[in-house]
Parts: sequence; C-alpha cells; structure tokens
Amino acid sequence: MLVDAVLIQKRELENRLKENYVERKISLPLDLGNDQIKVITGPRRSGKSFYAIHLLQQTGSYGYVNFDDERLAGIENYDEVINALNTVYDNPRYLLFDEVQNLPRWELFVNRLQRQGFRLLITGSNANLLSSELATHLTGRHTSLVLFPFTFSEYLSIFSNQQTMLEKKASLDIYAEQGGYPEPLLKKIDRRDYLRTLIQSTLYKDIIRRFKIRSVQGIDDLALYLMSNIAREYSFNSLSEVTKCRSVHTIDKYIRYLQEAFLLFSLNRFSFKLKDQKGSNKKIYSTDNGMAVSAGFRFSADRGALYENLVAIALKKEEIAGRISFFYWKSPQNEEVDFVVKEGLRISQLIQVCSDISNPKTLKREIRALVNASLELHCEELLLLNDRANRTETFKWQNATRQIRIIPIWQWLEGYV
Repeated sequence: MLVDAVLIQKRELENRLKENYVERKISLPLDLGNDQIKVITGPRRSGKSFYAIHLLQQTGSYGYVNFDDERLAGIENYDEVINALNTVYDNPRYLLFDEVQNLPRWELFVNRLQRQGFRLLITGSNANLLSSELATHLTGRHTSLVLFPFTFSEYLSIFSNQQTMLEKKASLDIYAEQGGYPEPLLKKIDRRDYLRTLIQSTLYKDIIRRFKIRSVQGIDDLALYLMSNIAREYSFNSLSEVTKCRSVHTIDKYIRYLQEAFLLFSLNRFSFKLKDQKGSNKKIYSTDNGMAVSAGFRFSADRGALYENLVAIALKKEEIAGRISFFYWKSPQNEEVDFVVKEGLRISQLIQVCSDISNPKTLKREIRALVNASLELHCEELLLLNDRANRTETFKWQNATRQIRIIPIWQWLEGYV
C-alpha cells in the first residue's frame, strides 16, 4: 500500500535527521520564499536529499517521497502519491520528491502540482535535470542547484575550521585520495567498498536499466578504464581497442551515459574552430577523486593527475552554473596547458596544475607552455597551481614577458565553495 511505503520512508527520514550534518557551503543557496520549483541534481549519494531535508526543516510542514524505491515503481495514478502524503504528513504545503527521474513523466506531475499551489523541491541523479534540460521539462519558473560531494572547504570543516598551512597541505593529500563523498567520511564504513558499490549501483540503475543495455561487461570495462585514467586524453578509436566495445559509436554513446549519470565528464581541446574542437582528442575526469581511486587509479603513481582532477571538478561546477566554459590547450609541439577558462567570448584565465615545481626543469616546462598559450590565445591571467609555492613571478620567453601567479592548490580550492 502506498501509504505504508511513505510512512516507512518517513521513519527512515527521521532516523537520518539524527545523523551528523555538515552544512554545505553553497555560493547561491536555494530560496524557499518563492513559488519556483527548486531542483537539486548531482551524483548519487552526494548529499542532495540531506541538504534538501535540512532546508525544508525551516518550513515546519513538508512531505517527503523517495522514488528510488521498488515499492513505488508501478504507480500509475499520481494523485495517490498526494493522498498518501496528505495522510502521513497532514496536508503539507512543501513537498520533497527525491530521485524524481525514476517517475515516468515526472515533469507533467510536477508542473501540475506547482499550478495547484504546492511548493516543490525535487532531486535527481542524471543530466536530464540540469538547467540546460529543465527549460524543456518545466513550463513554470524554476531554479536549480548541482550538488557534488564535499568540496575541499567543506571537507576541512568536518575536522576543524582552523588549520595551519602545513595542516591544509596534509589534508589536501588525504582529500585528493579519499574524495568527498559524505557517508565514508562521516561514518565508520569502508570507503573503497562503499565507492565501488556506488559505481556499480549507478551503472546499473542510471545507465544499464534505464537504457536497456545488453553488453553490461562493455560499459563496465569502459567506466573502470576511464576512471583509472583520469586527466588523460582519449579517442573513441583508442577506447575501442582497450575495452570490449568494438564500435566507436557505442563508445560515444556509453560515454554520454556515464556523463549523464555524473560518474565522469569530458573536456574538449581548445580551438577557435568548432570543427577542430570536436575532431580532437578529449580528456577524461571523474566527478570525485575517491571514486577514481576506488576504481583502480593509483594515487602514489600520479599525484598530479588527482590534483588536476580536483581543479577540473571545481571548474566543471562553474561551467554547469553557466558562469564559464573551459577546455585544455595543446600546441603542435605537444606543449599542454591543463585548463583554458572562457567567460563569454573572452578567454579569462590559463591554469596549469603541477604537483611539484621544485625541479627547475619541471618549472621551466610548465611555464613555457603557459607563456606560449598566452601568446596564441591573447590571455595574460596565468596561474600555476602547485603543492606549496605561493608567489608571483615575471617570466620571459621568446621575446614575451608574462607575470604568473604561483598558488598552492589547497588555497585555490578554498575559493571554490
């Protein structure tokens, strides 16, 4: 019976509210004071529902349904959901629908409830709920928020709000390996087992079951291979050679599915010509470092790749919010700059990530790439993120003089709440 399922979910919710809660540092928090539909999306288990629940506690009266529940899979009459909520929660005005993408034609239901005067907050775990898609789904006004696992700043707040620079550097190395998923950090559970199970759950629920994929081994191999090779270039042809997916069209489709499920995201190579961008190799990143490490990435082998992945995540959130777009740059001589940041039509920043610049040869290589990219892209805001150095230096290369800000990665990450 639907009422029983909603009642059991309410009890589960009450138990969760007794758990420790780390306040999320949101740059533009959701405002419950208007009738816009509030949408929170992002990876599974990143804390979306917990954040939403703590928001709704401010209202005093709300109802909650989690549609990631097999007991609700066969609902045909959606009015029964409202009847059950009215019975269990005593006619709530505010409604939280968790993992709403599992409800067929959810957008029609949500639109109707808004017209009827309900205040709605919905969460979901796939890219159909991103702002770029919501305009086609929701006819009424809406506002959206993408919630990833804990940022570095939120991670620090779990343990202490005040740390020395050396302590923050040490915390960064731990965070770069463990990632920011809330439950393994706040509870005494095995992180690797938790994240491996989460990967498989996301693959099955958000991809295999949703898109009716028959070659389960193929997409599983592809996901684990990409997670084990973060911050590296890939092409569809190269991936078809190292996985059981022989078709480049299948590879392309599977990568889109992995991105929709917030497991991974790709980065295009920068070019002023859109055709060249699409034809070039892309780079792959994971939405959480801990997930990449659990999938098989070796932290000790390449700390720089994990640092780069942290920066990519921060920039990706800015891109999703519509504030920037970003790319990587590579010269014909294979010099590379990790991130080219665009604001509108203007290239605003070039960012290089290097775990250790104590070797003069390494420093020279990273700076040379930055300066050459600066000349080609007409950008003079140059950043070199590293493990500890903090200074601004002026460098000359091929008759060009550029100032480069050298910043510790932990300091840069703290600025991205």
